[in-house]
Amino acid sequence: MKIAQRLEINGTPIEGPLPTISGQPGVYKFTTLASIINAAVPILFAFSGIALFIYLVWGGFDYLTSMGDPKKAEQGKNRITHAVVGFIIMFVAFWVVQVMDIFLGFEIF
Repeated sequence: MKIAQRLEINGTPIEGPLPTISGQPGVYKFTTLASIINAAVPILFAFSGIALFIYLVWGGFDYLTSMGDPKKAEQGKNRITHAVVGFIIMFVAFWVVQVMDIFLGFEIF
């Protein structure tokens, strides 16, 4: 059973399977390892961004509330440093994937 999809924008009917968030019409099927990786990489980048934010806030909170305790201040600085290094690694990984897409011609996102 198919569900008819219909959308009208400015009086112009748009029919057929509407694209999903992944850009693929209909249900996205995981048939190969590459298709699983293609679906997982953007999700991993999103989670890494969320983790970056959490660690920056956590490190900043530790640093600001250290109240002169050098051990806690150092712990906060280390958290901030590790978050920034992790961000740089993810940023470089993203651009390596983009360069591979351009030069090798395969599409990840």
